[in-house]
Amino acid sequence: MGESTAFEFDGGRVEPGEGQQFRFPTSETYLGDPIRIPVTIINGENPGPTVFLGAALHGDELNGIEVVREVAHEWKHSDVHGTIVCLPVLNVPGFLAQERYLPGYEQDLNRAFPGGPDGTNDRRIAHEIYRNFVEPCDFGIDFHTSTRGRTNMLHVRADMLDPDVARLANAFGTNLIIAGRGAPGMLRREATERGTPTITIEMGEAHRFERDLIEHALDGVRSVFAEYGLYQQELVRWPGWRTVVETDDERTWIRSDEGGLVDMRRERGELVYEGETICSVSDPFKRESVEVLAPFTGLLVGVLENPVVYPGNPLCHLVEVEATVRRSIEMSSQN
Repeated sequence: MGESTAFEFDGGRVEPGEGQQFRFPTSETYLGDPIRIPVTIINGENPGPTVFLGAALHGDELNGIEVVREVAHEWKHSDVHGTIVCLPVLNVPGFLAQERYLPGYEQDLNRAFPGGPDGTNDRRIAHEIYRNFVEPCDFGIDFHTSTRGRTNMLHVRADMLDPDVARLANAFGTNLIIAGRGAPGMLRREATERGTPTITIEMGEAHRFERDLIEHALDGVRSVFAEYGLYQQELVRWPGWRTVVETDDERTWIRSDEGGLVDMRRERGELVYEGETICSVSDPFKRESVEVLAPFTGLLVGVLENPVVYPGNPLCHLVEVEATVRRSIEMSSQN
């Protein structure tokens, strides 16, 4: 690999061996004041790949913010081989309001990429983020949580048919990878299709810092940096067991047939067996209660945290696992 080069963006550049922290304008408020995202760029003296770490495309998804902040400001970067672009809060208006979407028009910033200079507000913000801090990178990691009222086990979402994305997804070292391209306008899909392989990390619930998940995600970042040579002293992580399942399978979402109050009996990340009780749904008087049973043996990717449902609301996300994976999960739970 050749010599290190400067990382350039609108209005600035970071030379090899330098680091910069700044706020980059992506839009304006109703009063015409700038809306600026925080950015930290570490450009190593040694040549290597360029990676972006992004979080809070949905403004109330906080776990990833702490992951990106700790990489940017607590890790030692004296021997980085390459460039790290840290974007801890991409949706600043949503973050300030503690809302998932851009306030006002309820626009989903994670359906607006790669954006454009003449489109709606969400597309303009996406355009500024994409062309300045995503497009120049060799690969990227986009951190998310479940939507409010639900929680997810730590897992990767990635287009596993793309070998460059599969390499990145495997390197992160989670037990579960949910395979799929993602919806049009998603950052990971649009970046991947334009030459920057990108994965999504799902971890926990909205409105929380969950330290155990943050620590595991930091381990995943270190593993990725080892795989691509940014941290040459680190080792790629093997999680002990792994399963890859297909996404967008409606059968994996177990929904309530009743309205009522939910008593969740199992936790995210647990293996449940066919016929076991996952939860129950009852009325306010507890006169009528319905047990919700696992329709097959599988892994609980996500479960309901807000214990109230209408008929048709999701209770949990259960994915089927192969017998060999099941045995590995059983063995790991015994240790």
